[in-house]
Amino acid sequence: MLRGIFVTGTDTNVGKTVVSAALMVRYRAEAPLRYWKPIQTGTDHDDDSREVARLAGTSEIFDAGVRLPTPVSPHLAARLAGTRITVRSLLDVIHDETDVRWIIEGAGGALVPINERELMVDLMQALDLPVLIAARSALGTINHTLLTIEGLRRRMLRVAGVVMVGDPNDENRLAIEKYGAAEVIAQMPRFDPLTPDALQQWVGAEFDPSGVLFGCLR
Repeated sequence: MLRGIFVTGTDTNVGKTVVSAALMVRYRAEAPLRYWKPIQTGTDHDDDSREVARLAGTSEIFDAGVRLPTPVSPHLAARLAGTRITVRSLLDVIHDETDVRWIIEGAGGALVPINERELMVDLMQALDLPVLIAARSALGTINHTLLTIEGLRRRMLRVAGVVMVGDPNDENRLAIEKYGAAEVIAQMPRFDPLTPDALQQWVGAEFDPSGVLFGCLR
């Protein structure tokens, strides 16, 4: 059985990769960590695995999985590339290692399709890891975040918490915590510029000071 955290988002480009890098920085002294992005689309434009390696200053990147050039939903990117993604095929490339804790980043949000029948949440169920949600802090985040929490819990997945990304918004944070019964672990800024030093300084000062996520990585 794998141990670690699955990072999903309420949307695409919401900050999952930076949150994943922050986890690598925050917990690498606590346990051997390895990052994995099972499905990466838009590889002609972005490489999230390389970005996590850059931001976290780590070589602990598991780079197997599906890599598709077109920046669209996984099911469509696969069809355009003449291939098909399945949960089973993704599980076949990863193996349990008792001393490793995994930071696994999804593509898009929880209900993004990966083929004509399976969604990203089906992969989360198969991996059976606690899920950390990256959410925007701005207007609209309450609805998107509560829908994501509800969808995960409907599948009997544990919500480890929420990281809000953007300008701090205490009212949105309080609403998510009250109506979603989920802790907002941190409010992460949009780093400008996004550098390893900026991320690591923020992690040291702000990220999960209460250690809520540590139990997921023990």
